Amino acid sequence: MQQLTGDQSLVKQINSSIVLDLVRTHSPISRAEVSVKSGLNKGTVSNLVNQLIESGLVRELGQGESSGGRKPVLLEFNQQAGYAIGVDVRVDMVSLVLCDLHGNVVDQAEHTFDSRAPEHVYQVLADAVRCFIHTAPKSHYGVVGIGAGVPGIVDGEGNVLFAPNLEWRDVPLGRWLREEFLLPVAIDNEANAGALGERQYGAGQDSNHLVYLSVSHGIGTGIVIGEGIYKGAYGYSGEAGHTTIEVDGKLCSCGNYGCWELYASERALMEEASRSGSLMQAFPPGKSAAEGSRSAMRLEHLIQLAEDGNPEAETLLKNNGRYLGIGIANLINIFNPELIIIGNRIALAEAWIADEIKNTVQARSLPFHKDKVRIEFSHLSMGAVMLGAASMALNQFFDKMRVSVEKAHR
Repeated sequence: MQQLTGDQSLVKQINSSIVLDLVRTHSPISRAEVSVKSGLNKGTVSNLVNQLIESGLVRELGQGESSGGRKPVLLEFNQQAGYAIGVDVRVDMVSLVLCDLHGNVVDQAEHTFDSRAPEHVYQVLADAVRCFIHTAPKSHYGVVGIGAGVPGIVDGEGNVLFAPNLEWRDVPLGRWLREEFLLPVAIDNEANAGALGERQYGAGQDSNHLVYLSVSHGIGTGIVIGEGIYKGAYGYSGEAGHTTIEVDGKLCSCGNYGCWELYASERALMEEASRSGSLMQAFPPGKSAAEGSRSAMRLEHLIQLAEDGNPEAETLLKNNGRYLGIGIANLINIFNPELIIIGNRIALAEAWIADEIKNTVQARSLPFHKDKVRIEFSHLSMGAVMLGAASMALNQFFDKMRVSVEKAHR
């Protein structure tokens, strides 16, 4: 491999990356402050800032307070210079956000689908993305990229290799999106996207060792070590929902038996509820037996029954918390994280499952591992995956213009 030399063009790119990062993270900031923080001389900073202003990424905010001389002109990052789309692909719908370059939500939408066939789901997704592209505010860069989280195993090219709960195998989702929209695309497992969303915008902002647990139809885990997602040797880590907790247990859609998500997921909880005739009769009121079928019973219904004092609903929810706690104790013993974040739809039941989870973790985790670990529910509600997916697209955008000595010599 040819080694790049440190010519003027490369040095200028590196310095521009430094200046842009400082303005992004310290806005509002003056040119003089950028010079001090970067170690670059004022003339170099001034020239680079002018170029970043021309590029639309930085703008002058106005004069700041004087510290004895001329009032400085403050700079700020122009977060409206472009937008990114973040997508959460679920088993029955796609949820999307449109974010500015700082990750602030500008618009969001949900679209259900009635078939899990990959081509059908893709068409629903593509129509929603197209709508966001057309309605995004006018900006210097427009929509800079698309990120998506999918409940399955995804390779580095954005191919969904296996998504058992969607019944997908070898779906080239990344290629489809790139070819249709001619934009950069980032696809990852939805739990990894959720972990990234919580790390950057939610409960995990101050944690460098965390596990994000996505619990809805299935269970996925995103693992943050330091600043990044731990993906394992080949990029497929995090499938904790398919660890075995019952040796001769139920058959899972992955082909294994006794998987954790068969006992602790929202789907497992609702299947238990649907087998109870008394619960099906109790909710929803005024509906026929046909309408009160398994498809009509939702987690929100079960929570409402528990809030109304139904003892069977309370028991089912607490049992779900116990099963979640068993798997979480295993994760704590393996990874020794400082934070466990529980997200996705099961977080709606926090009031009913939190104590059971914590009691089970206390009983089953090793003493040194459990002493300092915190267990929290998502601060982003159902938005962690969408925001994390948008963040993946934004990271790709900024990585294109971010140059370092290490990258230059790869």
